[in-house]
Amino acid sequence: MLKSVARFVLPAQLQPGRVKTASWLSLAALIIVLDQLSKLWITSHFFYGESLPVVKFFNLVLAHNTGAAFSFLSDAGGWQRWLFSAIALIASVWIVRLLRQHAHETLFCLALALVLGGALGNLIDRVAYGYVVDFLDFYWGNYHFPAFNVADSAISAGAALLLLDSFKKK
Repeated sequence: MLKSVARFVLPAQLQPGRVKTASWLSLAALIIVLDQLSKLWITSHFFYGESLPVVKFFNLVLAHNTGAAFSFLSDAGGWQRWLFSAIALIASVWIVRLLRQHAHETLFCLALALVLGGALGNLIDRVAYGYVVDFLDFYWGNYHFPAFNVADSAISAGAALLLLDSFKKK
């Protein structure tokens, strides 16, 4: 009953579900902005392959990733650019749909917003340059974890929260 009244009285933009969805989409947009600004900074201050030690286990390094996470398929010859772009675009449309349907499920939507922002942040790079800019290089001794970026961090955090949410629902 209350939802019916809200739909009648409030303009569409102010209906509770739409406000929640807009909040989640705003979080995704913030992640995209932070991701793109960080990549802009690193590309304007570093040459490709240049590395700056920050602390004993962390470097800033400008790297280009033509593959997916952890450079998967990075040496596949170029076709993967369009495959990963299509996957990111399809996943993003699906995530927006899920955000609309589940706008009041806080943990679930937080996770989706993180994944959405990260996916679109990397999609921008992939379409514009043919590769994703990575710059965060963590290592232990001689082992270097694959370089990553803000978008990758958001996707990983979102995936972890999706797992947590699925366990909480059981």
